[in-house]
Amino acid sequence: MAGAIIENMSTKKLVFLGVFIFALQILSIMIGALIAPSPTSAIRYLATKCINRHKARGWLVPWGSNRCQQVRSFDEPLAKTLDANDIVFAVHVPLPNMEMSPWFQYMLTVLQFDIAFKMINQIEDDVVITIDAGIAYRDDLMSEWTAKFHSVEQRPLRCVFTVPKTYDNEGRFYHCDPIPFMELGTVAHKYFLINLRLPVNDTVNVGIGEIKDIHIVNGGFTKVWISIKTVFTPWIFVATAWYWHRISLMARPPVLLEKVIFALGISMTFLNVPVEWLSLGFEWTWMLLFEDVQQGIFYSTLFCFWIIFCGEHLMDQSQRNRLSAYWWQVGLVVFGSSVLLIFDLSERGVHLTNPFYSVWASEIGTKISITFIIVAGISVCLYFLSLCCMVRCVFRNIGGKIQQLPSMPQARRLHYKGIIFRFKFLMLVTLACAAMTVIFFILNQVSEGHWHRGDYTLQVHSAFLTGIYGMWNLYVFTIIFLYAPSHKHHRDKSGDGRPADMTEKPESQDTQLTCGEQGPTETYRITGKVAEE
Repeated sequence: MAGAIIENMSTKKLVFLGVFIFALQILSIMIGALIAPSPTSAIRYLATKCINRHKARGWLVPWGSNRCQQVRSFDEPLAKTLDANDIVFAVHVPLPNMEMSPWFQYMLTVLQFDIAFKMINQIEDDVVITIDAGIAYRDDLMSEWTAKFHSVEQRPLRCVFTVPKTYDNEGRFYHCDPIPFMELGTVAHKYFLINLRLPVNDTVNVGIGEIKDIHIVNGGFTKVWISIKTVFTPWIFVATAWYWHRISLMARPPVLLEKVIFALGISMTFLNVPVEWLSLGFEWTWMLLFEDVQQGIFYSTLFCFWIIFCGEHLMDQSQRNRLSAYWWQVGLVVFGSSVLLIFDLSERGVHLTNPFYSVWASEIGTKISITFIIVAGISVCLYFLSLCCMVRCVFRNIGGKIQQLPSMPQARRLHYKGIIFRFKFLMLVTLACAAMTVIFFILNQVSEGHWHRGDYTLQVHSAFLTGIYGMWNLYVFTIIFLYAPSHKHHRDKSGDGRPADMTEKPESQDTQLTCGEQGPTETYRITGKVAEE
């Protein structure tokens, strides 16, 4: 009877495959550790204070041949004659003698205010700061600036003064939380110019203290990620196509487990597709949203696969091969993914037309976002615990079958022991992969939340990022390869030359065909709870 490669491949070849996969896993980690820089490297810019007495609509440049008239400090005599509405804070990205590149997949910025304490101008409680912001671009130093986006946004200003508020402490600075400012989904131009105004009237920007300086912290990504995706895409695509070709050659129709493995290969290929290459030549602001959709589809498929992979080795024979048997588990995964997608669309969807928008800008939005992150973290942890319970039940089910082994002929017993050991080892690898995926999901959500709230000190290290991504691809490849139908035909015989199953019943040709129709592997068949007659 033909089985899967995991059953028919020799132990020597399996060990070689394991060493090869492990070496590639180490390589993916080393690429992140030695080659790739931090995935969200932060660069701090000090905004230049430009003078705009006549409220001109043009763009004010902090340096260069057409630089604006500026003041270095608001304590200068010239600054004393200015109104707050005459000041425009200007930032040129990148720094002089440098250029931005489409290899920086996105640009995420936060604001950091330096506010001095004054007894007559203190920061009020629960104050909201209004920011009139615009961003322009150009591709050479001689051309005019082209406006890209403009918006008037409000952000909560959260500051604390750690020493007593007395006249002796005037001039000391508040400790203010960084403010989420902008997320630009594409960096298709060489130079960017940010102009910030803090309009002041009787009701706007009152009680925000004495602002001395504004710092803009800019983060981005690197080209290593695109290169890794480019390498894995053809590999997984070819493996998935090869797997389904093998399935299609079988006389029986594919069972649910084989269909889910094929779906897993498709979702991994979809995640791998390096559409970022196209963003190098096109200004596509929706790339970040598209990547979130890619990850969401892969997460959903992977989590559903693990449930079905374990469940199909627990179900009674009559209940197997039906997706409806997993309706509530799969439904919960799809529901959770849909909620996260809606949450993502609520921010990054708006970024397509207004990169200054942030769901973290309000108290309610921040609380909702943090709640989503906490609930998502708890949910994936509960999922992992339930997966561990399912694996434990699978091992217990296998344990009942092992008790029948002593009554078998020696050759048959050794054959089944080898199959069961390989299956158990693969299940443990699955648990390890699931654990690392859960950890990565939680860290990724927390890290992104910190960035949007302005805390750019917490980052997912590049080695961990590339290591997890490599682990996903290698795991999917391993499952596809080992569960593909084997071209070998294995037929163990009992001591008197007759074929025997686990209960030493004679196997006719019809019985062998029936067993072959029941599933892809021998382990899949023997773990059924209903005895085969």
